[in-house]
Amino acid sequence: MSIRAVLWDVDDTIFDYASADRAGMRAHLAAEGLSGLHGSVEDALRHWKELTELHWRRYEESPTGNWQDQRRRRVRDFLERPAMTDPETDAWFGRYVAHYEAAWELFPDALPVLDLLAPEYRQAVLSNSSIHAQEPKLRALGVRDHFEAVLCAAELGSAKPAPEAFHAACAALGLAPREVAYVGDRPDIDALGAQEAGLRGIWLDRADSGEQAGVHRITDLHQLPPLLRGDTRFGAPSTFG
Repeated sequence: MSIRAVLWDVDDTIFDYASADRAGMRAHLAAEGLSGLHGSVEDALRHWKELTELHWRRYEESPTGNWQDQRRRRVRDFLERPAMTDPETDAWFGRYVAHYEAAWELFPDALPVLDLLAPEYRQAVLSNSSIHAQEPKLRALGVRDHFEAVLCAAELGSAKPAPEAFHAACAALGLAPREVAYVGDRPDIDALGAQEAGLRGIWLDRADSGEQAGVHRITDLHQLPPLLRGDTRFGAPSTFG
């Protein structure tokens, strides 16, 4: 059966999260007088990234918890202030967010491909974040209207790669999993998780790492339309099945 809809990841797939996070934290550290907190600014940025990945993995394992708590744990660990109150951590994170949002940008290939797919495919979002984070982001970036639905782990109570998360998104579209493709930047959580749930998993490998994930792999979103149409002559070789 042919693909009728494309489900999208957001962060580091259509939105350049890594660059915005890095730029936002750099500006935030300077504004807070914390540039030397962990030695050098580069060391601090590296530590922030490590903590973000750590607490996101823990959140993905149990998305029924308080989404805000993973932010608070990141702040306490980063500042090495375990006794910091919730209002204090929320205020500190909120000041970071102002710098982070100032650096928001889509990847250059995102909007052209979203527009190109629109006449042929229905589109929606499935993210391991919260609707309170992703809805405003997609609106600010000018792409919210491309998506019929935006589903997030915090509200679903299940996170990728759990099949329940992918199936909930397919149900929202009223389509069988085999009629839906999922595009994301993580080969395990996104592409392989989607494939195991019965969707077509597509790994967006922007770094062109060449790793074999057992799924379709593309290195640029412009390679997506021909792949969806069944033409694998363009872009990175398919490693599907």
